[in-house]
Amino acid sequence: MSVPQLNDEHRGEEILTVLDTAFGELLAADPAAFRVKFRKMAASAFAFYRGTACLFYHDLDAESAGPDGGGTYSGPYLDERTSRVWIHGDLHAENFGTYMDSNGRLVFNVNDFDEAYVGPFTWDLKRFAASVALIGYAKALSDGQIGELVAVYATAYRERIHALATGAKSDEVPPFTLDTAQGPLLDALRDARSLTRFGLLDSMTEIRDFERRFAPGGGAVELDAATRYKVLAAFDGYLETLPDASLARPDSYRVKDVVGRRGIGIGSAGLPSYNILLEGHSDALENDVVIYIKQAQTPAVSRHITDRAIRDYFQHEGHRTVISQRALQAHADPWLGWTELDGSGQLVAEVSPYAVDLDWSDIDDPEEIALVVADLGRATATMHAAADDTSGESLVPFSTERAIDAAIAADEDSLVPLLVDFAHGYGARARADHQTFLDLFRNGRIPGL
Repeated sequence: MSVPQLNDEHRGEEILTVLDTAFGELLAADPAAFRVKFRKMAASAFAFYRGTACLFYHDLDAESAGPDGGGTYSGPYLDERTSRVWIHGDLHAENFGTYMDSNGRLVFNVNDFDEAYVGPFTWDLKRFAASVALIGYAKALSDGQIGELVAVYATAYRERIHALATGAKSDEVPPFTLDTAQGPLLDALRDARSLTRFGLLDSMTEIRDFERRFAPGGGAVELDAATRYKVLAAFDGYLETLPDASLARPDSYRVKDVVGRRGIGIGSAGLPSYNILLEGHSDALENDVVIYIKQAQTPAVSRHITDRAIRDYFQHEGHRTVISQRALQAHADPWLGWTELDGSGQLVAEVSPYAVDLDWSDIDDPEEIALVVADLGRATATMHAAADDTSGESLVPFSTERAIDAAIAADEDSLVPLLVDFAHGYGARARADHQTFLDLFRNGRIPGL
Protein backbone atom coordinates (compact mmCIF):
# COMPACT_ATOMS: atom_id res chain seq x y z
CA MET A 1 0.00 0.00 0.00
CA SER A 2 1.11 3.57 -0.50
CA VAL A 3 1.46 4.85 3.06
CA PRO A 4 2.97 8.33 3.28
CA GLN A 5 6.53 8.17 4.56
CA LEU A 6 6.61 10.31 7.69
CA ASN A 7 9.52 10.90 9.98
CA ASP A 8 9.12 9.51 13.49
CA GLU A 9 8.33 12.89 15.07
CA HIS A 10 5.69 13.78 12.48
CA ARG A 11 4.12 10.34 12.70
CA GLY A 12 4.15 10.51 16.49
CA GLU A 13 2.19 13.76 16.42
CA GLU A 14 -0.24 12.23 13.93
CA ILE A 15 -0.78 9.20 16.17
CA LEU A 16 -1.41 11.46 19.17
CA THR A 17 -3.95 13.50 17.21
CA VAL A 18 -5.87 10.43 16.06
CA LEU A 19 -5.87 8.90 19.56
CA ASP A 20 -7.13 12.18 21.03
CA THR A 21 -9.98 12.32 18.51
CA ALA A 22 -10.99 8.73 19.25
CA PHE A 23 -10.42 8.54 23.00
CA GLY A 24 -9.90 12.08 24.32
CA GLU A 25 -13.17 12.48 26.21
CA LEU A 26 -13.12 9.00 27.71
CA LEU A 27 -9.45 9.33 28.65
CA ALA A 28 -10.10 12.62 30.44
CA ALA A 29 -12.95 10.98 32.37
CA ASP A 30 -10.96 7.87 33.37
CA PRO A 31 -7.17 8.18 32.91
CA ALA A 32 -6.50 5.08 35.02
CA ALA A 33 -8.51 2.88 32.64
CA PHE A 34 -6.52 4.19 29.69
CA ARG A 35 -3.20 3.59 31.41
CA VAL A 36 -4.27 -0.06 31.60
CA LYS A 37 -5.52 -0.04 28.00
CA PHE A 38 -2.35 1.53 26.63
CA ARG A 39 -0.09 -0.82 28.58
CA LYS A 40 -1.96 -3.73 27.02
CA MET A 41 -1.48 -2.11 23.61
CA ALA A 42 2.21 -1.64 24.36
CA ALA A 43 2.72 -5.39 24.79
CA SER A 44 3.04 -6.16 21.06
CA ALA A 45 2.53 -4.73 17.60
CA PHE A 46 -0.60 -6.88 17.25
CA ALA A 47 -2.06 -5.61 20.53
CA PHE A 48 -1.37 -2.05 19.35
CA TYR A 49 -3.09 -2.81 16.04
CA ARG A 50 -6.12 -4.27 17.84
CA GLY A 51 -6.50 -1.11 19.88
CA THR A 52 -6.08 1.39 17.06
CA ALA A 53 -8.80 0.81 14.48
CA CYS A 54 -9.07 4.61 14.59
CA LEU A 55 -5.51 4.95 13.22
CA PHE A 56 -6.08 2.24 10.61
CA TYR A 57 -9.08 4.03 9.10
CA HIS A 58 -7.34 7.38 9.31
CA ASP A 59 -4.55 5.91 7.19
CA LEU A 60 -6.93 4.12 4.84
CA ASP A 61 -8.86 7.33 4.31
CA ALA A 62 -5.64 9.22 3.58
CA GLU A 63 -4.53 6.74 0.92
CA SER A 64 -7.99 6.64 -0.70
CA ALA A 65 -9.09 9.07 -3.34
CA GLY A 66 -11.77 9.99 -0.83
CA PRO A 67 -15.54 9.99 -1.00
CA ASP A 68 -17.47 11.44 -3.85
CA GLY A 69 -20.44 13.66 -3.22
CA GLY A 70 -22.67 10.74 -2.26
CA GLY A 71 -20.33 9.18 0.26
CA THR A 72 -19.11 6.41 -2.07
CA TYR A 73 -15.44 5.57 -1.80
CA SER A 74 -13.36 5.05 -4.89
CA GLY A 75 -10.78 2.31 -5.21
CA PRO A 76 -10.39 -1.20 -6.54
CA TYR A 77 -13.64 -3.22 -6.47
CA LEU A 78 -15.65 -0.31 -5.04
CA ASP A 79 -18.79 1.12 -6.62
CA GLU A 80 -22.04 2.60 -5.35
CA ARG A 81 -23.05 -0.78 -3.91
CA THR A 82 -19.83 -2.43 -2.75
CA SER A 83 -18.83 0.71 -0.86
CA ARG A 84 -22.14 0.52 1.07
CA VAL A 85 -21.92 -3.00 2.52
CA TRP A 86 -22.44 -3.83 6.18
CA ILE A 87 -18.92 -4.45 7.47
CA HIS A 88 -17.50 -5.72 10.73
CA GLY A 89 -15.24 -2.70 11.11
CA ASP A 90 -12.55 -4.39 13.23
CA LEU A 91 -11.93 -7.61 11.38
CA HIS A 92 -8.65 -9.00 12.63
CA ALA A 93 -7.47 -12.54 13.21
CA GLU A 94 -8.43 -12.59 16.91
CA ASN A 95 -12.03 -11.40 16.45
CA PHE A 96 -13.35 -14.89 15.82
CA GLY A 97 -14.74 -17.36 18.33
CA THR A 98 -17.68 -19.43 19.49
CA TYR A 99 -21.20 -18.53 20.53
CA MET A 100 -24.47 -20.30 21.21
CA ASP A 101 -26.97 -19.19 18.59
CA SER A 102 -30.69 -18.65 19.08
CA ASN A 103 -31.32 -22.26 18.01
CA GLY A 104 -29.12 -23.63 20.81
CA ARG A 105 -26.34 -24.58 18.39
CA LEU A 106 -22.66 -23.88 19.06
CA VAL A 107 -21.21 -21.94 16.14
CA PHE A 108 -17.71 -20.66 15.36
CA ASN A 109 -17.83 -17.33 13.57
CA VAL A 110 -16.89 -13.68 13.64
CA ASN A 111 -17.50 -12.00 16.99
CA ASP A 112 -17.26 -8.55 18.64
CA PHE A 113 -19.39 -6.19 16.56
CA ASP A 114 -18.68 -2.96 18.48
CA GLU A 115 -17.11 -1.35 15.38
CA ALA A 116 -19.65 -2.57 12.80
CA TYR A 117 -20.93 -0.05 10.26
CA VAL A 118 -21.77 0.34 6.57
CA GLY A 119 -18.82 0.98 4.28
CA PRO A 120 -16.47 -0.52 1.64
CA PHE A 121 -16.24 -4.31 1.89
CA THR A 122 -12.53 -4.17 1.03
CA TRP A 123 -11.83 -2.35 4.30
CA ASP A 124 -12.69 -5.54 6.23
CA LEU A 125 -10.45 -7.59 3.94
CA LYS A 126 -7.54 -5.17 4.31
CA ARG A 127 -7.81 -5.01 8.10
CA PHE A 128 -7.79 -8.79 8.31
CA ALA A 129 -4.89 -9.13 5.84
CA ALA A 130 -2.70 -6.74 7.83
CA SER A 131 -3.46 -8.71 11.01
CA VAL A 132 -2.23 -11.87 9.29
CA ALA A 133 1.01 -10.08 8.45
CA LEU A 134 1.46 -9.08 12.10
CA ILE A 135 0.73 -12.57 13.42
CA GLY A 136 2.98 -14.14 10.79
CA TYR A 137 5.82 -11.74 11.63
CA ALA A 138 5.48 -12.51 15.36
CA LYS A 139 5.74 -16.23 14.52
CA ALA A 140 8.92 -15.57 12.48
CA LEU A 141 7.37 -16.47 9.14
CA SER A 142 9.04 -15.12 6.03
CA ASP A 143 7.47 -12.44 3.86
CA GLY A 144 6.83 -15.13 1.27
CA GLN A 145 4.99 -17.32 3.76
CA ILE A 146 2.95 -14.36 4.99
CA GLY A 147 2.04 -13.50 1.40
CA GLU A 148 0.91 -17.07 0.81
CA LEU A 149 -1.33 -16.95 3.90
CA VAL A 150 -2.98 -13.73 2.78
CA ALA A 151 -3.47 -15.28 -0.66
CA VAL A 152 -5.14 -18.30 0.94
CA TYR A 153 -7.51 -16.01 2.85
CA ALA A 154 -8.35 -13.93 -0.23
CA THR A 155 -8.91 -17.01 -2.40
CA ALA A 156 -11.18 -18.67 0.17
CA TYR A 157 -13.17 -15.45 0.53
CA ARG A 158 -13.52 -15.09 -3.21
CA GLU A 159 -14.64 -18.70 -3.72
CA ARG A 160 -17.23 -18.52 -0.94
CA ILE A 161 -18.65 -15.20 -2.16
CA HIS A 162 -18.99 -16.66 -5.66
CA ALA A 163 -20.70 -19.78 -4.32
CA LEU A 164 -23.18 -17.71 -2.33
CA ALA A 165 -23.81 -15.34 -5.24
CA THR A 166 -24.60 -18.20 -7.57
CA GLY A 167 -27.11 -19.82 -5.23
CA ALA A 168 -25.11 -22.41 -3.29
CA LYS A 169 -27.36 -24.55 -1.11
CA SER A 170 -26.95 -24.35 2.65
CA ASP A 171 -25.37 -27.82 2.83
CA GLU A 172 -22.69 -26.64 0.38
CA VAL A 173 -21.73 -23.68 2.59
CA PRO A 174 -22.48 -24.95 6.11
CA PRO A 175 -21.67 -22.90 9.24
CA PHE A 176 -18.73 -23.98 11.38
CA THR A 177 -20.27 -26.26 14.00
CA LEU A 178 -19.22 -29.33 15.97
CA ASP A 179 -20.22 -31.39 12.93
CA THR A 180 -18.44 -29.39 10.23
CA ALA A 181 -15.45 -27.54 11.74
CA GLN A 182 -11.90 -28.85 11.76
CA GLY A 183 -8.55 -28.12 13.39
CA PRO A 184 -8.32 -25.19 15.85
CA LEU A 185 -11.89 -24.11 15.05
CA LEU A 186 -13.19 -27.50 16.15
CA ASP A 187 -10.94 -27.33 19.23
CA ALA A 188 -12.53 -24.01 20.19
CA LEU A 189 -16.04 -25.44 19.74
CA ARG A 190 -15.18 -28.46 21.86
CA ASP A 191 -13.75 -26.20 24.55
CA ALA A 192 -16.96 -24.18 24.45
CA ARG A 193 -19.05 -27.32 24.75
CA SER A 194 -17.18 -28.30 27.90
CA LEU A 195 -18.15 -25.01 29.56
CA THR A 196 -21.30 -24.71 31.66
CA ARG A 197 -23.64 -22.01 32.84
CA PHE A 198 -22.95 -23.16 36.38
CA GLY A 199 -19.23 -22.57 35.85
CA LEU A 200 -19.84 -19.00 34.73
CA LEU A 201 -22.21 -18.33 37.61
CA ASP A 202 -19.75 -19.83 40.08
CA SER A 203 -17.06 -17.41 38.88
CA MET A 204 -19.25 -14.30 39.25
CA THR A 205 -21.83 -15.00 41.95
CA GLU A 206 -22.48 -16.61 45.31
CA ILE A 207 -25.48 -17.93 47.23
CA ARG A 208 -26.60 -15.66 50.08
CA ASP A 209 -29.77 -16.30 52.10
CA PHE A 210 -30.77 -19.10 49.69
CA GLU A 211 -30.64 -16.77 46.67
CA ARG A 212 -27.97 -16.10 44.08
CA ARG A 213 -26.25 -12.69 44.18
CA PHE A 214 -23.18 -11.17 42.55
CA ALA A 215 -20.03 -11.83 44.56
CA PRO A 216 -18.06 -8.80 45.76
CA GLY A 217 -14.67 -8.05 44.24
CA GLY A 218 -13.42 -9.20 40.86
CA GLY A 219 -14.19 -5.88 39.25
CA ALA A 220 -17.78 -5.64 40.57
CA VAL A 221 -18.78 -2.20 41.85
CA GLU A 222 -21.67 -1.78 44.30
CA LEU A 223 -24.22 0.76 43.09
CA ASP A 224 -25.97 3.49 45.04
CA ALA A 225 -29.77 3.53 45.02
CA ALA A 226 -30.06 6.27 42.38
CA THR A 227 -27.75 4.53 39.92
CA ARG A 228 -29.44 1.19 40.51
CA TYR A 229 -32.81 2.80 39.72
CA LYS A 230 -31.47 4.26 36.45
CA VAL A 231 -29.99 0.91 35.40
CA LEU A 232 -33.25 -0.92 36.09
CA ALA A 233 -35.19 1.72 34.12
CA ALA A 234 -32.77 1.20 31.23
CA PHE A 235 -33.33 -2.56 31.55
CA ASP A 236 -37.08 -2.03 31.14
CA GLY A 237 -36.41 -0.06 27.96
CA TYR A 238 -34.15 -2.84 26.70
CA LEU A 239 -36.91 -5.44 26.99
CA GLU A 240 -38.91 -3.54 24.38
CA THR A 241 -36.11 -4.05 21.83
CA LEU A 242 -35.99 -7.83 22.04
CA PRO A 243 -37.45 -9.94 19.22
CA ASP A 244 -40.80 -11.56 19.95
CA ALA A 245 -39.15 -14.98 20.11
CA SER A 246 -36.99 -13.81 23.02
CA LEU A 247 -40.04 -12.65 24.98
CA ALA A 248 -41.56 -16.12 25.17
CA ARG A 249 -40.32 -16.55 28.76
CA PRO A 250 -41.70 -13.55 30.70
CA ASP A 251 -40.80 -15.18 34.01
CA SER A 252 -37.13 -15.04 33.01
CA TYR A 253 -36.93 -11.29 33.50
CA ARG A 254 -37.03 -11.06 37.29
CA VAL A 255 -33.95 -9.09 38.33
CA LYS A 256 -32.06 -10.62 41.24
CA ASP A 257 -29.06 -8.30 41.48
CA VAL A 258 -27.25 -5.45 39.73
CA VAL A 259 -23.60 -4.34 39.92
CA GLY A 260 -21.36 -1.93 38.07
CA ARG A 261 -18.32 -3.13 36.17
CA ARG A 262 -15.18 -1.29 35.26
CA GLY A 263 -14.36 -1.43 31.56
CA ILE A 264 -12.05 -4.32 30.84
CA GLY A 265 -10.23 -5.31 27.69
CA ILE A 266 -8.47 -3.18 25.11
CA GLY A 267 -11.69 -1.88 23.56
CA SER A 268 -13.68 -1.08 26.72
CA ALA A 269 -11.49 1.37 28.61
CA GLY A 270 -13.42 4.18 30.22
CA LEU A 271 -16.83 2.85 29.17
CA PRO A 272 -19.27 2.38 32.07
CA SER A 273 -20.95 -1.01 32.17
CA TYR A 274 -23.27 -3.00 34.41
CA ASN A 275 -24.12 -6.64 35.00
CA ILE A 276 -27.67 -7.78 35.79
CA LEU A 277 -28.48 -11.18 37.27
CA LEU A 278 -31.81 -12.59 36.06
CA GLU A 279 -33.99 -15.45 37.15
CA GLY A 280 -33.52 -18.42 34.82
CA HIS A 281 -36.23 -20.45 33.17
CA SER A 282 -36.82 -22.47 36.35
CA ASP A 283 -36.41 -22.17 40.12
CA ALA A 284 -33.10 -24.02 39.92
CA LEU A 285 -30.27 -21.60 40.70
CA GLU A 286 -27.97 -22.98 38.02
CA ASN A 287 -30.25 -21.62 35.28
CA ASP A 288 -29.81 -17.95 36.16
CA VAL A 289 -28.64 -15.59 33.41
CA VAL A 290 -26.13 -12.73 33.51
CA ILE A 291 -26.55 -9.93 31.02
CA TYR A 292 -24.42 -6.83 30.60
CA ILE A 293 -25.30 -3.26 29.74
CA LYS A 294 -22.37 -1.41 28.18
CA GLN A 295 -22.12 2.08 26.76
CA ALA A 296 -21.64 1.66 23.03
CA GLN A 297 -18.80 3.53 21.36
CA THR A 298 -18.53 5.54 18.17
CA PRO A 299 -17.12 3.13 15.55
CA ALA A 300 -13.81 4.26 14.11
CA VAL A 301 -14.92 3.68 10.53
CA SER A 302 -17.91 6.02 10.92
CA ARG A 303 -15.59 9.03 11.14
CA HIS A 304 -14.60 8.37 7.54
CA ILE A 305 -18.03 7.66 5.99
CA THR A 306 -19.81 10.84 4.94
CA ASP A 307 -23.18 9.42 3.88
CA ARG A 308 -25.80 10.98 6.16
CA ALA A 309 -28.36 8.32 5.20
CA ILE A 310 -26.17 5.78 7.01
CA ARG A 311 -25.57 7.97 10.05
CA ASP A 312 -29.24 8.95 10.37
CA TYR A 313 -30.41 5.34 10.17
CA PHE A 314 -29.37 4.67 13.77
CA GLN A 315 -31.00 6.04 16.92
CA HIS A 316 -27.70 5.90 18.80
CA GLU A 317 -24.57 3.76 19.01
CA GLY A 318 -26.27 1.01 21.02
CA HIS A 319 -28.94 0.69 18.35
CA ARG A 320 -26.24 0.69 15.64
CA THR A 321 -24.25 -2.06 17.33
CA VAL A 322 -27.24 -4.35 17.77
CA ILE A 323 -28.78 -3.77 14.34
CA SER A 324 -25.36 -4.36 12.77
CA GLN A 325 -24.76 -7.57 14.69
CA ARG A 326 -28.20 -8.89 13.85
CA ALA A 327 -27.53 -8.13 10.19
CA LEU A 328 -24.04 -9.65 10.12
CA GLN A 329 -24.56 -12.68 12.35
CA ALA A 330 -27.19 -15.27 11.51
CA HIS A 331 -29.20 -16.40 14.55
CA ALA A 332 -27.63 -13.86 16.91
CA ASP A 333 -27.81 -13.99 20.71
CA PRO A 334 -31.53 -13.94 21.67
CA TRP A 335 -30.68 -11.61 24.58
CA LEU A 336 -29.15 -9.02 22.22
CA GLY A 337 -30.83 -5.60 22.47
CA TRP A 338 -30.25 -1.93 23.17
CA THR A 339 -31.32 0.81 25.54
CA GLU A 340 -30.38 4.30 26.75
CA LEU A 341 -28.77 5.33 30.01
CA ASP A 342 -27.80 8.89 30.97
CA GLY A 343 -28.47 9.95 27.38
CA SER A 344 -26.03 7.44 25.85
CA GLY A 345 -26.84 4.41 23.71
CA GLN A 346 -26.18 1.07 25.39
CA LEU A 347 -25.51 -2.42 24.09
CA VAL A 348 -27.19 -5.22 26.04
CA ALA A 349 -26.35 -8.92 25.66
CA GLU A 350 -25.79 -12.08 27.65
CA VAL A 351 -22.49 -12.80 29.33
CA SER A 352 -22.25 -16.09 27.50
CA PRO A 353 -21.02 -19.23 29.24
CA TYR A 354 -20.07 -20.63 25.83
CA ALA A 355 -17.74 -17.99 24.41
CA VAL A 356 -14.26 -19.19 23.47
CA ASP A 357 -11.98 -17.04 21.33
CA LEU A 358 -9.69 -18.52 18.71
CA ASP A 359 -6.33 -19.08 20.43
CA TRP A 360 -3.39 -18.37 18.12
CA SER A 361 -0.69 -19.15 20.70
CA ASP A 362 -0.29 -22.78 19.64
CA ILE A 363 -1.07 -22.36 15.93
CA ASP A 364 2.48 -22.19 14.58
CA ASP A 365 2.80 -24.54 11.63
CA PRO A 366 2.32 -22.61 8.34
CA GLU A 367 0.13 -25.37 6.90
CA GLU A 368 -2.15 -25.32 9.95
CA ILE A 369 -2.28 -21.51 9.87
CA ALA A 370 -3.26 -21.73 6.19
CA LEU A 371 -6.18 -24.04 7.01
CA VAL A 372 -7.37 -21.61 9.68
CA VAL A 373 -7.14 -18.45 7.56
CA ALA A 374 -8.96 -20.24 4.73
CA ASP A 375 -11.84 -20.97 7.10
CA LEU A 376 -11.78 -17.37 8.33
CA GLY A 377 -11.95 -16.20 4.71
CA ARG A 378 -15.08 -18.30 4.24
CA ALA A 379 -16.54 -16.95 7.49
CA THR A 380 -15.87 -13.38 6.33
CA ALA A 381 -17.67 -14.00 3.04
CA THR A 382 -20.65 -15.57 4.80
CA MET A 383 -20.84 -12.58 7.14
CA HIS A 384 -20.80 -10.08 4.26
CA ALA A 385 -23.45 -12.07 2.42
CA ALA A 386 -25.77 -12.25 5.45
CA ALA A 387 -26.14 -8.49 5.82
CA ASP A 388 -28.18 -7.47 2.79
CA ASP A 389 -31.74 -7.31 1.49
CA THR A 390 -32.59 -10.53 3.35
CA SER A 391 -31.43 -9.29 6.78
CA GLY A 392 -34.65 -7.42 7.51
CA GLU A 393 -32.96 -4.00 7.39
CA SER A 394 -33.51 -1.50 4.59
CA LEU A 395 -30.12 0.21 4.78
CA VAL A 396 -28.49 -2.26 2.36
CA PRO A 397 -31.36 -3.06 -0.04
CA PHE A 398 -29.50 -5.32 -2.45
CA SER A 399 -27.75 -8.70 -2.53
CA THR A 400 -24.27 -7.98 -1.20
CA GLU A 401 -22.82 -11.29 -2.34
CA ARG A 402 -23.93 -10.67 -5.93
CA ALA A 403 -22.61 -7.09 -5.87
CA ILE A 404 -19.23 -8.16 -4.45
CA ASP A 405 -19.02 -11.15 -6.79
CA ALA A 406 -19.62 -8.95 -9.84
CA ALA A 407 -17.04 -6.38 -8.72
CA ILE A 408 -14.36 -9.02 -8.19
CA ALA A 409 -15.22 -10.78 -11.44
CA ALA A 410 -14.44 -7.57 -13.34
CA ASP A 411 -10.79 -7.83 -12.20
CA GLU A 412 -10.36 -11.40 -11.05
CA ASP A 413 -6.57 -11.47 -10.95
CA SER A 414 -5.91 -8.38 -8.86
CA LEU A 415 -7.59 -9.23 -5.53
CA VAL A 416 -4.80 -11.44 -4.18
CA PRO A 417 -1.90 -9.11 -5.03
CA LEU A 418 -3.89 -6.13 -3.75
CA LEU A 419 -4.33 -7.72 -0.32
CA VAL A 420 -0.83 -9.21 -0.18
CA ASP A 421 0.78 -5.85 -0.95
CA PHE A 422 -1.44 -4.11 1.58
CA ALA A 423 -0.68 -6.69 4.27
CA HIS A 424 3.07 -6.27 3.88
CA GLY A 425 2.89 -2.48 3.71
CA TYR A 426 0.53 -1.93 6.59
CA GLY A 427 2.07 -4.67 8.71
CA ALA A 428 5.39 -2.81 8.51
CA ARG A 429 3.65 0.47 9.26
CA ALA A 430 1.90 -0.99 12.32
CA ARG A 431 5.17 -2.39 13.70
CA ALA A 432 6.84 0.99 13.30
CA ASP A 433 3.82 2.76 14.81
CA HIS A 434 3.89 0.42 17.78
CA GLN A 435 7.47 1.42 18.53
CA THR A 436 6.59 5.11 18.13
CA PHE A 437 3.60 4.69 20.45
CA LEU A 438 5.77 2.86 22.97
CA ASP A 439 8.27 5.70 23.02
CA LEU A 440 5.51 8.31 23.39
CA PHE A 441 3.92 6.40 26.27
CA ARG A 442 7.19 5.64 28.07
CA ASN A 443 8.29 9.25 27.90
CA GLY A 444 5.05 10.73 29.19
CA ARG A 445 4.02 12.36 25.94
CA ILE A 446 0.41 11.17 25.82
CA PRO A 447 -1.68 14.09 27.17
CA GLY A 448 -3.77 13.27 30.20
CA LEU A 449 -1.68 10.28 31.29
